[in-house]
Amino acid sequence: MLSAQQLSEIQSRLLQEKKELNQHLEDNENFGFNQDFVHGSMGELSSYDNHPADDATELYEREKDIALREHYKLQLRNIDHALETIDNGKYGKCEVCGRDIPAERLEALPTTVYCKEHSPDQVVSHKRPIEEGVLMPDFGKFDLDEKHENVAYDAEDTWQEVAEFGTSETPSDLAYPNSQYNDIYDESDENIGFVEDYENFVGNDMYGNNITVYPNPQHEKYEQSLDEEGIMTSYGDLPGYEHDAYVDND
Repeated sequence: MLSAQQLSEIQSRLLQEKKELNQHLEDNENFGFNQDFVHGSMGELSSYDNHPADDATELYEREKDIALREHYKLQLRNIDHALETIDNGKYGKCEVCGRDIPAERLEALPTTVYCKEHSPDQVVSHKRPIEEGVLMPDFGKFDLDEKHENVAYDAEDTWQEVAEFGTSETPSDLAYPNSQYNDIYDESDENIGFVEDYENFVGNDMYGNNITVYPNPQHEKYEQSLDEEGIMTSYGDLPGYEHDAYVDND
């Protein structure tokens, strides 16, 4: 139960906060909402001669003004409601269960009319913004990564192949910047069109027969690593492969 002195101090705080909030609204000219049209708050008559990017900036600022104005209005409504409960002698009682609200809670939140257990603000939403259904990664919902052990050429591979020619991203946009500027895109270190390195230079027919090696830089790198380890390939000397580097050292 609050003492008369505590109640008087809280009432004074509420009145002071209300005065400051109204002063903020007045100083900011009610965030430009006294104007009949959005362009009036920007000193513009029309968007006709404005660049779309400038209009987008003004739209963002307008949205911010709306949020700030709503925040101030909500605070004022809460203060007025708390002052009303003080006038009718119900301040400090939870409007749901009727129990006394601890003095510590009222000291921290003088506008509250609920105890901790019945506060409507204690529910935390875990829902993701609806915009994320549209604003997804470049290959978004069309990639097949979520399917177990998928090796098909999907939208992600298409994006990576196109991104090799350059994107709008810079090294500062990545947590781990690449050494090559042309590799600045999502998962640039992945193989495109194949999974294992050797799949880029080994071919066969639809039955897994007639294995053929197609020498290329990736193949040379793979060959060098096998030579360093003294390992002989399982496919040996094959048609179209004229190189005797793979020798069993044993």
